[in-house]
This record gives sequence, structure tokens and C-alpha cells, in this order.
Amino acid sequence: STDGGRNLSLESIPMGLPMSDPSAWATAMNNLGMAPMGMTGQPLLPDFDPALGMMTGIPPINPMMPGLGIVPPPIPPDMPAVKEIIHCKSCTLFPPNPHLPPPATRERPPGCKTVFVGGLPENGTEQIIMEVFEQCGEVIAIRKSKKNFCHIRFAEEFMVDKALYLSGYRIRLGSSTDKKDTGRLHVDFAQARDDLYEWECKQRMLAREERHRRRLAEERFRPPSPPPVVHYSDHECSVVAEKLKDDTKFSEAIQTLLTWIERGEVNRRTANNFYSMIQSANSHIRRLVNEKAAHEKEMEEAKEKFKLALSGILVQFEQIVAVYHSASKQKAWDHFTKAQRKNISVWCKQAEEIRNIHNDELMGIRREEEMEMSDEEIEDPSEMKETEESALVSQVEALKEENDSLRWQLDAYRNEVELLKQEQGKASRDEDTTKEQQMKLLQQALQGMQKHLLKVQEEYKKREAELEKVKEDKLKVETLLENLKEQESSTSRVCACSQEKECPVEKSLSNSPVKSEREVLLVGIISTFLHVHPFGASIEYICSYLQRLDSKICTAEVEVLMTRLQNTFRQELSGVGASLEKRWKFCGFDGLKMT
Repeated sequence: STDGGRNLSLESIPMGLPMSDPSAWATAMNNLGMAPMGMTGQPLLPDFDPALGMMTGIPPINPMMPGLGIVPPPIPPDMPAVKEIIHCKSCTLFPPNPHLPPPATRERPPGCKTVFVGGLPENGTEQIIMEVFEQCGEVIAIRKSKKNFCHIRFAEEFMVDKALYLSGYRIRLGSSTDKKDTGRLHVDFAQARDDLYEWECKQRMLAREERHRRRLAEERFRPPSPPPVVHYSDHECSVVAEKLKDDTKFSEAIQTLLTWIERGEVNRRTANNFYSMIQSANSHIRRLVNEKAAHEKEMEEAKEKFKLALSGILVQFEQIVAVYHSASKQKAWDHFTKAQRKNISVWCKQAEEIRNIHNDELMGIRREEEMEMSDEEIEDPSEMKETEESALVSQVEALKEENDSLRWQLDAYRNEVELLKQEQGKASRDEDTTKEQQMKLLQQALQGMQKHLLKVQEEYKKREAELEKVKEDKLKVETLLENLKEQESSTSRVCACSQEKECPVEKSLSNSPVKSEREVLLVGIISTFLHVHPFGASIEYICSYLQRLDSKICTAEVEVLMTRLQNTFRQELSGVGASLEKRWKFCGFDGLKMT
């Protein structure tokens, strides 16, 4: 028959699936975007196209990804999925009406592998249920009830999504139309303790792995523990004393010395050793101060370089802005298109904003430098010399005190060496070794002290030479000051004589402010010139205008004439500091009222 030709037996299917019509099942899985897979993981259709699942609005799902539990989104109502008839060996599944809404499902429990199947035929058996649902994946257990429902547990979570696709299908056993042989399937998620337990175990395993990875990361970034400090002994003391003299090993040795002192290793026997080590540590202070000064100098040089670079950048910005402004003039502006003009104007605004920002930054740096300058830095050279001389005197006194203390320490060490020599014959052989070590340490300390004394004496001689130079400089400055005072007194006498000579001239000028017709003409020309310039003009600007008319006119003559006529011309000061400027204005209208 035709049905016999279409149906496939169990032996003819390579995956061992009880399917009578694999094309119908493949079409149903294709509507979900899933490749229909057999029990062995091989595809039922070798030419399956997962992109066909996008026709139903459902993204394609890979069923071979266990544990993801991806639930396909609901099918939009305007694009219903086309479900077809599925023929099995013992039954037939008819699709629901596509215009009806999709069947409702409960919230998916975590790690769900079990489904509830309701609406089974009364005559349905576990074999028929297995025949229908084992096409979705490996079935672990079926628990059937007498009231036409059952629970099916699958091996993986993604198989549950395949089983939910059959919800709403009508099932018919064979070709019978009896009510007991028909039913409407309702497939929904089921909550099972085994699924929840397996999911919790999996979550705990993932948490353990995450904790292990976090612990490894923390151990990787944890800093190593510091090395342990050795216990005090005479040998270790000599090693640390040598390290303290070396600049490269100073930090390690000073930490060891600090630990020993905090442990309480200092006693009457070891006090001298510890004092010598502390003295060696103190000798590094000058080195550290010099290093700090060198770093500060480098920082100042870097600041200067930054300021020079910033000023160079500002110059280039000014040039670019000047290019934009020259391009914006009508001579060149008319030749550009509208788009080009727009771009040029936008670029000009951006360049001006950036230039203003950099200019404010440079001005801020200069303001900070001006604020840092104090009154102490702007003192007279004589006061600076006095401060330097006092500083040198204090340093010389400190060096003298240090020299005296070193001499006293040398005497103390010599006395201790003599006492040790006297006690050496009385002590036993066991004590001889310790005394010899102490002798060596004392001899080393003596040699260090002698070297230090020589250095101090050399520094003392240098400071004395510097003091003599400072005194000579002070005498020179005093002589210079006396010469300056004599020059000031002579200049004041000359000024007094000149003022006495000018007094009768001014009196005569006050009687007749304008002497000749030439001066009258000059007054008229200057008045008309300043009338055109209501904000005033400098004397150089006025003289440059007059010299075009007469090259013999000089600045002093014009200035004397204008100062004579106080009711006609008025001098005003404008600007601040270096930009201070003297301007002359015409005030004849106001002077007319006053006279």
C-alpha cells in the first residue's frame, strides 16, 4: 500500500528512532530552527539549513549544547509557526489551529529536565509515549498516572525545549476515532527534586571552580613576604656595618639595624658596636639631601622645558589663527565655496578656543612663579652677603663642635683599647677570640674616625677660605656703596643749581606763554590734531605729525610749549607697570571757562 511504502520500520532508520515519516518530524524541528538529531548525535537530514528557522521568528538553537537551557522566545502573533502532521509507528499527531494563541507554560524551574504531559488517550501506553517523546532526546524515566497524564525525565535540559514543541498537538492511536484513542497533548515544565539537586550540585561545582580561580589570581598578585632578619652576632654585626657604608645596600642594612634595636639587642657589651653603626647611618643624611637637591633641580629644568615647549606651541597656534583670519578676508574669502567657508570658520573657532586654553595655562604657570617669589629673594646684595656669612659662621661652629666630639670619642676608644690589652693576658683562651674581634672592630672604628677627622679638617680649611672671600666681598660692597652715596650727593647739588636757573625762565614764560608767531601756529596745529584724537596722543605721535610739516621741529620744544599752556593741553597717564604711557589731550573748551 502507499502507507506501507511511506512508513519506515525501526530497522531501516540508522539512528534507531521509531519514526514512520522522518520528513514530517524534520520539518517540525526545522520550524524551531533545530537540526533534528538522532540518539547517536548524527543529523537526520544532512542538508538541514538552520537559517530556515528564522522564517518562524525563532532564533536557531544548537541542541548539542547541554546544560544551556535556552528557551526559544515566544512566536509573534503576526507570524505563526506552520506545524505539520507527524506520523509515528503506532499513532499520528495532528497540529493545532495556527490562529489560536500558543499554549501557556509555567515558569521554568532551574535545571529543568522533566516535563508534564497531560491530555493523553485513555488507551495510551508507556510504549506509545516513549515512541512519541524519545524523538526529542534520550528518555531516562517515564512515570505514568491512571488519570491520562505522565511525567517524562530527559537526559539533558535542551531536550525539554523539543518536547514543549508538541504541546497542543492532537494525538490519535492508529486509525481509530474512538474517544479513548484520542487526546490533546499539553506539555509543560515540571518541578522535580532530582533536577533541582543536580542543578545545585552543578552550581556548587562552578562556585568551587570560581573560588579556585580567584584564589590563584590573588596568590599571583600577592606581594612576596619580606626575608627574615638574622639574629644578632658579632659576625653579623660586622657584615651589617660594612653594608651600612655601601650606598646600594644601605636600605637592607638599616632595616636589620632597626630590627635589632627593637628586639633589645643593645646592652653594655654591644653599645659601642651599635653606636658605630648609628653613626654610619647618620653619614648618609648629607647624601640623601644632595640627591633631593638634584631631583629638585631636574624638576625645575623639566618645568622650564615644558614652559618653553608650551610657548612654542602657542606661537604656532597664533600663526594658524592668523592664517584663518587672513583667509576670512574678502580678497580670498570670495573664491571659496560655501562648504569650504563653513569648514574654515569652524576650524578658526576651534583653533582660537584651544589657543585660549593653552594661553590661560601658560599664564597660570607664570602667576604661580610670581607668587612663589617672596620679599626675601629680592633683597639688597649687602644683606644677602651678610646672611651667607652668618650661615658659614654657624656651619664652622658646628664643624668645630663635631671635631671636639670626635676627639673625645677617639680618647675614649684609646682608653678602651688599653683596658682590653691589659685584660687580654688575664682572660682565658675562650675570651681571647671575642676580644680579638672587639679589637678589630675598635681598630676599624678608629680608622673610620681618623678618616672622618681628616675630612672635617679639610672642610674646616675650605670654610675658613670662604669666610675670607666673603669678608673681602663685603669690603668691596661697602666701598661701592660709599661711592654711590658720593655720586648721589653730587647729582643732588647739580639738580638744585639747575632748578635755581630754571625758576626765572618759568616766571618769564608764565608772564608770556606764547613768544612768537611760530609758536602760535604750532599751538593751532596741535589743537586741531588733538581735537581729531579725542582719546589723546603721545608726544612722539604728535611730533611725527609736525615733522612732516617742518623737519626742524624737535620733541623737547613741543613738550615745553604744551606744558606752558596748561589750560589748553592736559597730560594724562594710562596703563599699568611696563605698559605705562603718557598721553596729551586738548582741553581748550574747559580752559576757556576757567580763564
